[in-house]
Amino acid sequence: MASKQDYYDILGIDRNASDSEIKTAYRKLAFQYHPDRNHEAGSEDKFKEINEAYEVLSNPEKRDAYDRFGHGGDTIFGQGFDGVGSIFDAFFGGRTTSTRQAPERGSDLQCNVTITLEETAFGVEKELNISRIEFCSQCHGIGSRPGSQPEQCMDCNGSGQIRRVQQSIFGRFTNVTTCPRCRGEGRVITDPCPGCRGTGKEKFQRNIMVNIPAGVDNGSRIRLSGEGNAGARGGHSGNLYVNLNVREHEFFVREEDDIVYELPINFAQAALGTEVEVPTLHGDVKLKVPAGTQTGHIFNLKNKGIPHLRGRGQGDQLVVLKVLTPESLTKKQRQLFEELSREIGDSKKK
Repeated sequence: MASKQDYYDILGIDRNASDSEIKTAYRKLAFQYHPDRNHEAGSEDKFKEINEAYEVLSNPEKRDAYDRFGHGGDTIFGQGFDGVGSIFDAFFGGRTTSTRQAPERGSDLQCNVTITLEETAFGVEKELNISRIEFCSQCHGIGSRPGSQPEQCMDCNGSGQIRRVQQSIFGRFTNVTTCPRCRGEGRVITDPCPGCRGTGKEKFQRNIMVNIPAGVDNGSRIRLSGEGNAGARGGHSGNLYVNLNVREHEFFVREEDDIVYELPINFAQAALGTEVEVPTLHGDVKLKVPAGTQTGHIFNLKNKGIPHLRGRGQGDQLVVLKVLTPESLTKKQRQLFEELSREIGDSKKK
C-alpha cells in the first residue's frame, strides 16, 4: 500500500504553523480544488486529502497525536476524517440538494396472452382484463374532498423548497432542500378525499381490447401507450406491454414464416404415385405425389405460410414426405409383399 502524504505538506505549511495559518492555507486550497470549481482529473481526490489534513491539524488533540505518532494517531481521539461532508458543511453550509419535484411518468404494466398458430396467421382481437392505478373517480386526482382544494404550504410558501442562508468564513451561502411538509408539492391537503384518502389515486379493473396483427411470433410484445398506471404531478401514464405466447399446434411446426407439415403415405402410394389432400392454415389443398417419390422429399406450397410482420407477402408451407413402414401385416399382405420382393429381386438380376 502506498504511504500517505504528510498533512503539513498537503496544506503547504510549516509544522509550527499557527491555527490562523492552517485555516488560511485550507481556505485557499479548498477553493482551488473543490469539485464544483475544478473539473481536472484527480481534483476530487486532492480535495479529500485537503479536508482530511485540515480535519486533523485544526483539532489540537488530533494534531498533537499526529505530531507524536504520525498517520493513525488521530484515530485515538475518534473516527477521524469521514469524507468531504463535515468539513465542507462547516465552511460552505452544505450543497444544494433538490428542487421542486417535476412531473413523474406512471409505471408500466405487463400481461401475458396465449394465442393459436392460426391466430398468428390471420391476426386476432383479444380482450384483456388488467388491474391498474388511475386517478380517483371522486376527486379526479386532486386528493382533496370534492368541493375543497389543497392549500398552499405555509412552510415553503408554495415553492416546494426550503432555502436557508448561512454565514461562513467564505461568505453567505444558500442551502436549498425539498420542503419536508409538502414533499416538494408546494401544497398540502387539509381535507382528504374519502375515496382515495388523499392519494388522488385508486386501483381499478379494466377490460382493454388489443389488436394482434398477423405475423407475430412466440415472444412478440405489443405496446399499448398510455394504458399503464397513472402518473404523478401531471405526468403521463405508463404503457401496457402484452407478451405473446403461441400454443403448440397439433401437426404444424413454424419455422420463421414458413409452416412445416409432415405427410405420411404408404409404400404403394410412394411407388405408384397418388393424389392426397393436405391440410394448411388456409384450408385443405390437393397435392400430387409422383410415382417413385422418396421419403424426405419436400413439396413447397407457395404463400400458404405466415404473413410477414414487416413487409409484404407471406411464407410457404413445406410438405415433408414420410413413407411409412407397416409394423404388422395380415396373411394376405405378407404373401403379396413376399411376391413383390421376389419380383423386385428377379428384376434386379436381369
